[in-house]
Amino acid sequence: MIRVVVFLILAGLAASGAVWLAERPGEIAITWLGYRADTSITMAVVALAVVAVLAVILWSLLRLVFRSPRLVTRALQERRRRAGQTAISRGLIAVGAGDTRAALRFAGNAERHAPTEPLALLLRAQTAQLSGDRAGADAAFRAMAERSDMRLLGLRGLYVEAQRRADYGAAQRFAEEAASASPTVGWANQAVLEFRCAAEDWTGALAVLENNRKSGVLDREAYRRQRAVLLTARALAAEESDRDAARTLAVDAVKLAPDLVPAAALAGRLLAEAGETRKAGKIIEAAWKANPHPDLAETYTHLRLADSARDRLARIERLAREPAGHVEGALAVARAALDAHKFAAARAALAPLTAAPTQRVAVLMAQLEKLEHGDEGRTREWMARALRAARDPAWTADGFVSDRWLPVSPVTGRLDAFQWKVPLAELGGSAGEDVAAVLIEAPREVASPPLNGTEPAVPPPRAAQPARTPPPIVPLAHVPDDPGPEPEAILDVEVANEPPPQGWQRIRQLFR
Repeated sequence: MIRVVVFLILAGLAASGAVWLAERPGEIAITWLGYRADTSITMAVVALAVVAVLAVILWSLLRLVFRSPRLVTRALQERRRRAGQTAISRGLIAVGAGDTRAALRFAGNAERHAPTEPLALLLRAQTAQLSGDRAGADAAFRAMAERSDMRLLGLRGLYVEAQRRADYGAAQRFAEEAASASPTVGWANQAVLEFRCAAEDWTGALAVLENNRKSGVLDREAYRRQRAVLLTARALAAEESDRDAARTLAVDAVKLAPDLVPAAALAGRLLAEAGETRKAGKIIEAAWKANPHPDLAETYTHLRLADSARDRLARIERLAREPAGHVEGALAVARAALDAHKFAAARAALAPLTAAPTQRVAVLMAQLEKLEHGDEGRTREWMARALRAARDPAWTADGFVSDRWLPVSPVTGRLDAFQWKVPLAELGGSAGEDVAAVLIEAPREVASPPLNGTEPAVPPPRAAQPARTPPPIVPLAHVPDDPGPEPEAILDVEVANEPPPQGWQRIRQLFR
């Protein structure tokens, strides 16, 4: 619409100019080289316009002639560029569809027509990965890493390829280089953090975590939780060599994450040793309300080493009141009641759980029958039920079951991976038979009732079998096309990592 209006305005102006010239006639005389030309004003204007048009046309033709080599070169380049873009588009589609032959053909066309295009390098790397050409993929990613506009993408690809060939030293170098080049790259910072954790370099891991917070990679809640986990790991590492430093680290971890069970249990134990029982009790009570756990109950029970068994029972009964009716509270009360030989209290605590008992419930009932009545038949019956009972919660991460909390997963190296939950796999086969033997023989190892009110002596454990060494902690995250273990593989890992039963130690573990 605007163009039509402009055209009408221009046409009107031209018509007005023509009318104005027609109404004002005049003569023009030109004398040049002995010739004289007389003409009107109107004809002079028309002749001048024709000359101007011819001059413009002539100049355009001359300009086209002089620019023709450059125009031809540019046209050929544009044609090659379009062919390269088409090859790249179709090649990426072929990679996504898994068509290796088509991807290789289009990758060759893209490299021939557009060798400097960033997406051509990406297609080359993706095609090499699809066809299993690890050397070609590595070369393509190295070419990307040498370009400023594709440096991070190339380092990411080199990191993934290094992980696939199990060269974790090279993978760490590439991740650290990417993190240094761009502090806001999440995968690089997370990978560096996991590598530091795998090496148990807790100080270095804390430094990386602080950088992640400053760069905005982590939000406030995730930062506080991960820092608490790393402080707990440092405290556990320093527990034997510097208990004061370990106590300070554990208390700092509790301030960041009051519901972190390992931090609260460690802080409570170390504070109790230092004589700060009131502070230790408050820490454990707060953690217990958030996450009732047997480690918290064990630490709370023994806050005062000089207390009698009845005092410990009274203390654990106060702890178990909130949350009311929780299974861990009932089990803690039952254990403390058995230690105090308050068999009625132990039976009352276990009664709501006997309809569908777990292994710990069945073993505690067997111990109760043994200590209260000395009934071998009932004891063995409960032990047999323990063999068939559902498993209790355990520290589990990525299918790996551990008898104690660990700051990182031994399978993937992921920080704060362990959760207190029922493992996915049930014991079966020979493992079940080993546990059956232990459970059947366990009543013979139960301590006899105390004499003269003294505490029952803990019998010496059986000869320990060689412990199974867990797999090395190796970060395996951030591999984009790795589908991860299948559910069956997870179950196999979990069963394989279940520690072998070791007599009384196994029973003690179930009591916890």
